[in-house]
Parts: sequence; structure tokens; C-alpha cells
Amino acid sequence: MTHKWNYQPITPEQAEASQQLAQELGISPILGKLLAERGITTAADARKFFRPQLPDLYDPFLMKDMDIAVERLNKAMGKKERILVYGDYDVDGTTAVALVYKFIQQFYSNIDYYIPDRYNEGYGVSIQGVDYAAENGVSLIIVLDCGIKAIEEITYAKEKGIDFIICDHHVPDDVLPPAVAILNAKREDNTYPYEHLSGCGVGFKFMQAFAINNGIEFHHLIPLLDLCAVSIASDIVPIMGENRILAYHGLKQLNSNPSVGLKAIIDVCGLTDKDITVSDIVFKIGPRINASGRIQNGKEAVDLLTEKDFSLALEKAGQINQYNETRKDLDKTMTEEANKIVADLDGLVDRRSIVLYNEDWHKGVIGIVASRLTEIYYRPAVVLTRTDDMATGSARSVSGFDVYKAIEYCRDLLENFGGHTYAAGLSMKVENVPAFIERFEKFVSQNILPEQTCAVIDIHAEIDFRDITPKFFSDLKKFNPFGPDNAKPIFCTHNVYDYGTSKVVGRDQEHIKLELVDNKSNNVMNGIAFGQSSHVRFIKTKRSFDICYSIEENTHKRGEVQLQIEDIKPN
Repeated sequence: MTHKWNYQPITPEQAEASQQLAQELGISPILGKLLAERGITTAADARKFFRPQLPDLYDPFLMKDMDIAVERLNKAMGKKERILVYGDYDVDGTTAVALVYKFIQQFYSNIDYYIPDRYNEGYGVSIQGVDYAAENGVSLIIVLDCGIKAIEEITYAKEKGIDFIICDHHVPDDVLPPAVAILNAKREDNTYPYEHLSGCGVGFKFMQAFAINNGIEFHHLIPLLDLCAVSIASDIVPIMGENRILAYHGLKQLNSNPSVGLKAIIDVCGLTDKDITVSDIVFKIGPRINASGRIQNGKEAVDLLTEKDFSLALEKAGQINQYNETRKDLDKTMTEEANKIVADLDGLVDRRSIVLYNEDWHKGVIGIVASRLTEIYYRPAVVLTRTDDMATGSARSVSGFDVYKAIEYCRDLLENFGGHTYAAGLSMKVENVPAFIERFEKFVSQNILPEQTCAVIDIHAEIDFRDITPKFFSDLKKFNPFGPDNAKPIFCTHNVYDYGTSKVVGRDQEHIKLELVDNKSNNVMNGIAFGQSSHVRFIKTKRSFDICYSIEENTHKRGEVQLQIEDIKPN
């Protein structure tokens, strides 16, 4: 795979700001440039960015309907009504349900939770779920990470005397459901200063408002932040603004004092005693929580996340780990099948999107397969399977392209859809699939930029090895946690050489362990290039080459820097 290296030019204003920041903060001008690129132009903003503070969270009552939501919850508790906490079966939904349930349960016992079954009920609020609530005497449902489009289901609940409080972050339609309160910063009439919260983040704001209203001190909310961090990392929402504060302190909680359920997952993942990062959540913790809803039922994930007994939690985490192994096998088989189909597609070169339909595929894994396809082919991808007489599926996008808008463009062909910029779910009648493929492709090809459909690496700064000092690395670490809108910086160094000791490593000799020098300093830099052993012949010729990389801590030698090489270009 040849990547295009995209050097990001800096505007004169950013250049000036970066110099100024470097001087005032006593950091390298290179890091000053990274701050300026993130829209951070004053020393005060930089300090807030480097040290996110919980008191800087917004007042939750700035969110439309928050006062109504709190009042309705207080009333339910005062009248001893039965409350049901309802949420989606993915990581964001299950962490949100666990968070709200755990917090309210400390003060109130007539409460339960419900996660719809992916296979029998599908996404979001279901008629079956409402019937369950009615049969169990529930009169208030708090729904998290879904519900914003459930007009029919919430109308049905209302007829049965059940009120809804919606806590969602998906894009609403013009008409909103008849809920008592709708907490969603993406509403047309939104009054909240930050609109990128995760579903679990909206749940946290609701509990923060409830705590303020009832004189409960903020420190009682801090143990819930580990769940927020897991949802923010897994749901791929921007890690800037309020999400940065929640993710930063959530990671702190996850590393110092995680809840019993998360501690069990950490053990099962082999992350005990390791400093857990956003990528550990994305690749290890999140997929295990998700596997529960994909293979069995998402309720098991909430059972684990709310468990108080550690030995029981370990048992449940072991079970979820098994689901994850099953999920991996399914995912591997389906991705191989999908790749075969794509390879045989006519005119793939000219297509800007990939839409696949296979009625035998496992519904729980199609989102993962769609992600794999976007990674391999650099095109927005939709993967559909059959449930009864419906084609249901998941869409994933490439960097900078809004797949939700592309799906919305086909809305007359759909029965149901929802989501956000990079991920969405949809369902349609099976006979509409060919028309959808055509319409979706038309929208994508008219709106996608050429650079969004090829392998591009954004280079944030060109540096020499002498720039990588211990102080530089320790200042760079303050940019954590990384994620959307705060990408891990990729640096580039030109004209580097093998020190003579680089070698191929790995079970199949697929990686290169590098020891490199450039001609501007005597620093020998250690690096690892995963899956790039094809370059080793050239490297051994002693000719110079360019590298782009992120700077990591060597996991085996604490405090020592290691370059994670993204790409190698021979000169």
C-alpha cells in the first residue's frame, strides 16, 4: 500500500500564535504549532487543554429540557413510581444505562434496566420493550443513546401511561417524539454550548443536574467517569471540549480506581498494571463490552458493569471474553467473504462507495465488517444482511465524509435510519436494495473529495531527531488523550539511515525493528515498523529514506522513546 503524505501547511496567524505559545509556555515551537492547529491560541487555553479541570464542565441546566427531566425524575422518586433505564446494546448504550442505573440506585430502589435484543427487537425503542415496561408497572422510562426517532413507540407508550425522558446524541428529524423531556444537544432549538457528547455523556449530564438539584456533592459522580471514558473512546466522538474533560478524568478513574465490572474486564484483557489509554479501550475493552450485544444480549454487559462482587464480575467478564472470541471468528470469515465480493465487483475503480448485501451474514458483526472495508478500500461502506423481509445494516465512513447525510439522501427508500457522521444504522425492504446502492453511490460520488478515497497520512510536523528530547516527549504526552479532533501527531523526518542494527522481527518476520540515525545529530532512535518488512532490503543498502511516525513510550523500557513508524519512503 502506498500512502500519500499530506503535509499540513500552517497559516501566518497560526505561525505567529505557535511562536507566542512556545515562548509563554516554555515548550518547543513544534508543539506550539500543534496547539495552534487545534485552535488553541492563548496560553490560558493551552493550560486548560493540558490540564482539563472538572469545574470547567458546563452547567447541565444549559441543556434544553434538563429542568423538566430532573423535575420528572424527582416526581417519580417522590411517588415511588417504577423507573426503567433503557438503552442501546452497543458500548455507548450499555455504559450509559450502567451509569444512570448505578447512580440513581444509590438513592432509590424501585428501578430496573432493559436492553433490547439486537435480533428480536432491533435498534432503539421497541414495542416489545414498551410492553415489558407496561407489564412490570413502569411509569417512567429513561432512554439512553437512542430514542430520538422513536415517535411511534413513544406515542404507544404514552397511550399506556408511560412517560419518556430521552437522553440521545444522534441527529434528530424535524418532528420529535412526544417525550416529557428530550436531552439532545443536536436539537434544532439546542441551547447547550457543546454538541458532541456521547450517549453516556448525556446520561452523565442528566445525573449531574439531578445531583445539583438534590444537593448531592459532585464527588459522588466521579466514580462514574470511567464509564464516560469508555463510551467516548468507543463511540468515536471528538475528544475536545467537554468530552476531553470527561475522557481525561475518566481515564484517570479507570487507571486508579475502576468500578468492579470494568476492573474484571481489564483483568480479562491482560491490562492489569498497565497504563490504560484510549487505544486500549478502542481495541480491547470496548470490543468485549460490544460482543455481548453482538453475540448474545447487551443486558449481560450491563449486568457486568453494575456488578459489585469481584469474583462474580470475573465470571461474567470471562463469559463476555468468550463472546468476543466467537465475534472474532465471525468477523474474520465475513471480512474474507466481503473481500471476495468486492474483488469481483464490476467497475470498482470508478465506484466511490461500497454497498454489500448478503442475507446469510451475522447481524451482530456487520458494523465491524463495514469498518474493515473502509480501512481496506478507503470508501464509505454499507454492509446489509436480511432479517425477516428487511435488509438491515450498518454504514461506516472515511475521514471527513458525513455518511449520515448520504443515507439521509436515500431516506424515501428506507424504513428506518439513524446515526452520526462516521457511523449509522439503516433498514429497508429487500426489494429496495438495488435502488439504494445506486442512489447512495450517486450522493457519495458527487460529494466525496478525491483525497478522502485514498490512503493519506496527515503529517503534522517535519522534525529532526535532535528535536526529540526528554522534555519534548514529556510535553507531547500532555496532548493525551488522543482521538477525533485531537489526532495523535504524526511527525516526519527526512534522510534517515539504518544504524546497521535494524532487523526483521515477528512470528512471520513481518515487522522491522529499526535503529536509525539522521545526519543532524548523533541520536540513535529506536523504532518499530509493523507489517512493513518489504522495506528491509532497501534499508540495508545504507541509502537514505524518509519516515513518518508517532512517538510512543517503549512499553518494555519505561521512559525510553520509541518511534512507531507509519510509513517508509526510499529516496
